[in-house]
Amino acid sequence: MNNRVRRASPPALRMVVAVRALACACLWVRVAGVAAAATPDFVRDIQPLFAKHCLACHAGDDAESGLRLDIRSEAFKGGDSHGAAILPGKAGGSPLVKVVRGEVAGLRMPPEDATVPPLTRAEIDVLAAWVDAGAVWPDGVDTARLVDRRDHWSFKPVVKREPAPTASPWPRNDIDRFVLAGLEAAGLMPSPEAERAVWLRRVCFDLTGLPPTPEQVDRFRRDTSPDADARVVDELLASPRYGERHAQHWLDVVRYADTHGYEVNTERPNAWPYRDYVIAAFNEDLPYDRFVREQVAGGSPGREASTGFLVTAAVLLPGQIGADDVSKRAARQDALNDIIVNTSDAVLGLTIGCARCHDHKFDPITSRDYYSLQAFYAGVEYGERMLMTPEAAALRKEHDVARARITEIDALLPRYQPLAGAGHSRSPVTAAINYDRFEPVTARRLRFTILETNALEPCIDELEAFDATGKNVALASAGTTATASGSHVTAGTHELEHINDGQYGNGRSWMASTRKDGWVMLSFTSPVTIDRVVWARDRMGKFTDRLAVEYRIEISPDAEGDDAWTVVADSTDRQPFGSKPAQAAAGQAKAAAGAAKAGDGLAEAERAEVKPLEAEKTRLQDRVKIVLRDIRVFAGSFKQPHPVHLLGRGDAEQRREELPPRSPEAFAGLVPPVSLPGDASDADRRTALADWLAAPENPLPARVMVNRIWQWHFGTGLVDTPNDFGRNGSTPSHPELLDWLADEFVRSGWSIKHIHRLIVLSATYRQASAATPTGMARDADCRLLWRFPPRRLEAEAIRDSMLAVSGRLNLEMGGRGFDLFRQRGGLSGFTPIEIFSAEGRRRMVYAHKVRMEKEDVFGAFDCPDAGQSMARRRQSTTPLQALNLLNSPFTIEEAEAFAARVRKETGTEAAAAAGEDAARRQVVRAYQLAVSRSPDAEELADATAVVREHGLPTLCRVIFNANEFLFLP
Repeated sequence: MNNRVRRASPPALRMVVAVRALACACLWVRVAGVAAAATPDFVRDIQPLFAKHCLACHAGDDAESGLRLDIRSEAFKGGDSHGAAILPGKAGGSPLVKVVRGEVAGLRMPPEDATVPPLTRAEIDVLAAWVDAGAVWPDGVDTARLVDRRDHWSFKPVVKREPAPTASPWPRNDIDRFVLAGLEAAGLMPSPEAERAVWLRRVCFDLTGLPPTPEQVDRFRRDTSPDADARVVDELLASPRYGERHAQHWLDVVRYADTHGYEVNTERPNAWPYRDYVIAAFNEDLPYDRFVREQVAGGSPGREASTGFLVTAAVLLPGQIGADDVSKRAARQDALNDIIVNTSDAVLGLTIGCARCHDHKFDPITSRDYYSLQAFYAGVEYGERMLMTPEAAALRKEHDVARARITEIDALLPRYQPLAGAGHSRSPVTAAINYDRFEPVTARRLRFTILETNALEPCIDELEAFDATGKNVALASAGTTATASGSHVTAGTHELEHINDGQYGNGRSWMASTRKDGWVMLSFTSPVTIDRVVWARDRMGKFTDRLAVEYRIEISPDAEGDDAWTVVADSTDRQPFGSKPAQAAAGQAKAAAGAAKAGDGLAEAERAEVKPLEAEKTRLQDRVKIVLRDIRVFAGSFKQPHPVHLLGRGDAEQRREELPPRSPEAFAGLVPPVSLPGDASDADRRTALADWLAAPENPLPARVMVNRIWQWHFGTGLVDTPNDFGRNGSTPSHPELLDWLADEFVRSGWSIKHIHRLIVLSATYRQASAATPTGMARDADCRLLWRFPPRRLEAEAIRDSMLAVSGRLNLEMGGRGFDLFRQRGGLSGFTPIEIFSAEGRRRMVYAHKVRMEKEDVFGAFDCPDAGQSMARRRQSTTPLQALNLLNSPFTIEEAEAFAARVRKETGTEAAAAAGEDAARRQVVRAYQLAVSRSPDAEELADATAVVREHGLPTLCRVIFNANEFLFLP
C-alpha cells in the first residue's frame, strides 16, 4: 500500500502547484530584493547625498568651478578644471568620486572649511557603486532647470516696430514717438523746448566738442527759416571738428594710447596713424560695416593704419618677457586675449574674454568659442609696418636718396680726421660715430677689441673699413666674414652678422658677451689696403652722449695665426669721456646725429672743406628721422597663423585639442556661421571674421553702435552697459526704439552721421534740462528722457573750449601728437608740461597719450588712462577739479589770453583812455564768447565789479570755473 502511487485529485494537485509556485516566488523576491539593495537609486540614494554635501557650492549659475550637480547634463559635462565629472561604469576614474575620496592632492570635497559635513565612508561607497552601475540619472528629476542663455533679447534678430500713433503735436520724428509712449506709460510728460541758443550750444558741443562763436549764435537767432536747424546740423557734421570729437569716443572704447603700458611703458612712436584713421573715418562718414571690416581685416592701400585697432591695448615687449618658452606662451595668450576683448567689447558688446578660462558664467559663450575665435587672430602680431600711402611712398623715396647721400658723406669725412697717434688729442668717443684714420696699411684681418666700457653693454652697430677710393671693404656683401670672442645674442636685434651688414642702428648690432676684452674680427677675402675705420654704438642717435669706451684696433697681414698683429689706432689719444671738451663734442654729435667734428691736426683748407659736409649730413640725418617716423605705423602685423588649442583654465601649458577658426555657436541661426580649415591663411581668417561681424543679419553690431551714438548725446545709452549686451548687462530702457534705430542704421547704409542727425533734430533732444518734482520723483535718473539730462563736458572738450575762447586753439590736424609730459614713455617720473607752445595748443585728441598716466590738470576730469576699455566715462566731482581750473599755469595763461582777446575785440584799451566804461563792455564780450549769451543785469553788475577791483583775467578765470561753461546745457 505504501509503495503504491497515489493519484491526487485535480483540485489537490492545483493546490500543491500553487503552494510551490508561491514559495518560489517568495524566494525570487528575496533574491531580487538583495540585488536591488546593492544598486543605489539616484532619487532615493544619490540626490539626497548631493543635496546634503554638494549643492551648497555646486548648483545654480554661480556654481563653484563651473560644476553643477543639480542638472544632469551639466553634472556629466563637468566643471572648468577638468572634463566629464562622472564617467558611467568607471568610479575609479571619475573626478567626482576621486575628490570626495581625497585622492586628488589639495582638492578634497567638501573642503575642510565648508559649512556642510564631509561624506561618510558608507556614502562614498554608495556614490561609487552608483557610478560603477552606470550612473543612471532618470529624466524629469532634476532640482533645477537649465536656462537657455540664448533666450535673451540681444541674441534675437532686430525687429523694426513702428511707434504707436499719437495725437500729440510734440513728436518731430519716430524717436519722439517711442519716447513719448514711455513717458505717458509712466505718467510723465516731456519738458518744454530749450531756447534756440541753448540748443545751438548743445549741438555744437555734441557734434564738434567746441562752443559756438558769438557770430554763429547771432546768425542762428536771426535765421527763422524752417530748415535753419537742419542746415546748422549739416554744417557741423561736415566740419573736420566733428571727426576729432567722435573719434575720441571710439578711442576710449578701444584703449588707444601712444605707449606700450606695463611697468616699462615705452613709447609707441608710430601709433598715431590709427588715431588719424579713426578721425578721417568719422569725418567721411565711412559706413560702419566697412569701418569694422577695415579694422579687423585691413583696409585698402593707403588705409593700413586701420588695423591699429587690433593692437591698441597694452603689451609686453620681447625684452620684457622671460626668456623661457613658458613665459613667452603666457605673454602670447595675454596679447591675443586683448585683441579678442577689443573685438568683443567694441563691436559685439559682449564680454567674450570671460570665456578664456571657463565657459561664460552668464552668456552662451563657451571656452571652445573663445579659442575658436582666437584662431582667427593667430597670425596677428603687435608691431610696426610700412605705410603704403602715396605720401609714404614719396617719403620712402626721399629717405633712400638722403641715406645714399649720408653714406657718400660718411665715406668722405674720414679723410678729414686727424691721424691716430699723431701726437695730438683727438675728440672724445661718442656713441653716434667714431673715425679712426691712420697711414695706409695692407691687411687680411682687422680686429676691434673693447678693452673696457661704461655701464652700457659693449656693442657696435657697424664696423667699417675703407680703402683709399672710399670703398667699404668690410661689408659682408664684399665677401668679408666676421668672428668674435663671444656674442650676446638677441634674435633679430643683436647678432654677429649685423656687424658688417651695411645697416645702422642699435636695432641691428653686435653685442659682446663680456664687458671687458671682447673682440670682433673681420677677415677679408684677399689683402686690402685701408687707411680708416669707422664705428659706432648707434648711428641712429639714440645713445649719442652716453658712451665711454677704451678700445684697440689691430690689423694682420696674414689670413690666420695670432702673432703678426699691429695696432693702427686706439683710445689712448682721445679726450676722456665726461670732460668739458667731451661734453661739448657729445653735444655736437647729438645735434649732428653723429658727425664727429674734425679736431686738431687738420689744415685750414681741410677744415673749410669739412664744415659744409658736416652741416649737410646734420640736415639730412634730421630729415631722415622725421621721414622714418612718418612712413611707419604701429598696427597689426601678420604672419602664418600658429595652431590654436583649447586651454584648460586659460593656461597655455594645459593644451587640449586643436581648434580651427569658427564663429561662436550662440549665433547659429542668426548669422551664417563661419568655419575655416586649420591651414587657412591669416588674411583669409581675418577677412572671414570681419565679414561675419559686419553681416547685416548680426543683431549686435548695429545695436551696440547706435546705443553708443545715443549715449554720446544723452550721457547714458538706451542700454546703460554699452560694452555688455549680455545677460549680466542691463536691459534697454526703450527696446523698441533701440531696434528701430538699429534697423534704420543698416537701412541707411550704416551711416553714423544719419543717426546723429535723427537724434539732434528730435524733440527729445531739444527739451530743456530743468528738473521738475514729478520727474525727479518718478525717474530721477532720467532714463525715460522727460528732460534733456545735463552733464559735465569731458576733459578734452573743457581744454579745447578754453583754448577756443582764448582765441589760441591750434586747429592743425593729424600727425605726431604733442607732449603733455616731458617724457614720452618710461618707468616713472612723468613731469607735466605746464606752459605750452602753439604745438601744445592743438585739440587734446592729438596729445601724445601716456598709458596709465593722468594728465596733470585735466586728468582730474575722469580722463581714461587707456588701461581698460572706457565705454562710458565717470562723472565725478572733486576739489582737485576746481583747484586745477583756478590755479594751474595753463588756466592762468589762457585766462590772460582770453582777457587780451576781449580787450582787442571790444577796443576797450582805447575806450578806457577816452573815459568810456570799458569794464562793462569787456564783461559782455567775455560772456558772449564763453557761454554764448550776454549777462543779465545782476551778472553784469557783479562781474563788472570784479573786473574793476581784480582785473579782467580774474573774471576770465572765474568764467572757466562756472558750471555754465563746464556743463552741457
